Amino acid sequence: MSWKNSEQRYGSLSIALHWLMLILIAGVYACIELKGNFPKGSDTRELLKQWHFMLGLAVFALVWLRLLARLIAPTPNIVPALPAWQAIPAKLMHLALYLLMIGAPLAGWLILSAAGKPIPFFGLELPPLVGENKQLAGQIKELHELAGTAGYWLIGLHAVAGLFHHFVSRDNTLTRMLPGRG
Repeated sequence: MSWKNSEQRYGSLSIALHWLMLILIAGVYACIELKGNFPKGSDTRELLKQWHFMLGLAVFALVWLRLLARLIAPTPNIVPALPAWQAIPAKLMHLALYLLMIGAPLAGWLILSAAGKPIPFFGLELPPLVGENKQLAGQIKELHELAGTAGYWLIGLHAVAGLFHHFVSRDNTLTRMLPGRG
């Protein structure tokens, strides 16, 4: 299988990035959900917060590679072709997912920056994007949490749409993104 997309299927780079992003995003959500099970200030809670930050920033870094991969190779054709009424919602869904993968981590980075906290990234400390401003941090945090909630819905709808295409429409939407399928 080629690393580049063809007109029939996604290449190994796009497939690997798609599924790696899913794993990273699942880790981001798992860390923030599990954090609530531990007392404030506990080592485990702080560790889960750190991993939430780092995995979120990994999503932010990798989304740019995904976008580049989309630009350099064609998007494989869906066979049979989508009905016109599905094409626009499909494009909007992908746009919303990309906005989530860019916007939520960027908001997290801004929150930490405005709160005057370190921005950890796997042994590095990233620079703050804005000066310390607790009120701004709180406002961005509300947007970040809203994006997180929207993310559950977007990811769920994306998965349901893939299954719908596979089992109901019986097109190749899902199989062109699965690894190991020639």
